[in-house]
Amino acid sequence: MSSAISNFTLYAFVAIGGACGASLRFYISQLILNWLGKGFPFATLLVNISGSFIMGLLYQLIEQEIIDINVHRTLIGIGFLGAFTTFSTFSLDTLLLLQQGEVLKAVLNVLLNVCLCLCAAGLGLYLVSFFSK
Repeated sequence: MSSAISNFTLYAFVAIGGACGASLRFYISQLILNWLGKGFPFATLLVNISGSFIMGLLYQLIEQEIIDINVHRTLIGIGFLGAFTTFSTFSLDTLLLLQQGEVLKAVLNVLLNVCLCLCAAGLGLYLVSFFSK
């Protein structure tokens, strides 16, 4: 850890990022719920895909030393994305679909979240690599 950034500052970054991530997640969830209804957990899927994409971008920006690891990993990676992404919600959504007998929707939810999130993270890595050359 850089000696120029105190532990208190890093914890503040986590808190600020977490508040922003949780707030944006709630906003997106309400927006998608109002737009598409409760038939499928689209909000969770969208948040997981976009969070994976941002994580891919962040990782590559840090790896290529384009941005500072201490500030950005703490603020965005741990704080914002930790509160924004929704793996626990994804798990519950899937279990609830199974309990409701919606096996196809549950399987689709798992496949879409895993596949699209991996693709989104990979796209983030690729875009930073491509545009930083």
